[in-house]
Amino acid sequence: MKTKFLISLLFTFIGAGTLCAQTSTPFTLKLDHVALSVKDLEKSVGFYKNVLNFSEITNLTKKEGIRWISLGEGKELHLVATIKEPVTINKAVHLAFKATHFEALIDLLKTLKITYSDWPGRLNTITVRADGIKQIYIQDPDGYWIEINSVEK
Repeated sequence: MKTKFLISLLFTFIGAGTLCAQTSTPFTLKLDHVALSVKDLEKSVGFYKNVLNFSEITNLTKKEGIRWISLGEGKELHLVATIKEPVTINKAVHLAFKATHFEALIDLLKTLKITYSDWPGRLNTITVRADGIKQIYIQDPDGYWIEINSVEK
């Protein structure tokens, strides 16, 4: 009886170990790129290059209607003008970036007459979070929301 109990207990532990092994992942995921559906490819590329100071990189797909922007650190933004279905956009779905020299960015936005807001939507208002980080939201030419935070406190 004792042997049957020990064998049963052993199989329970082996089974539990197998279940645990099946739930652990043998891989990790890292962000590669974000793709956005855009209406006017030239206008969108210009915004990300000229306003946000990102660089255009080679579109390795070689497909027409798609351009790639480097976000730095091996991350990319793919701007895709080949899809014609409408996109529903709200502020909760946004890209977020940290900016060095946050005030210089604000000055550029003012010069370019690009409005910014805080989360509730008050125009030309900078939020200062509880941790001291400054934060604004702007929209790209297609209406996608972009959050920009300061890195200085």
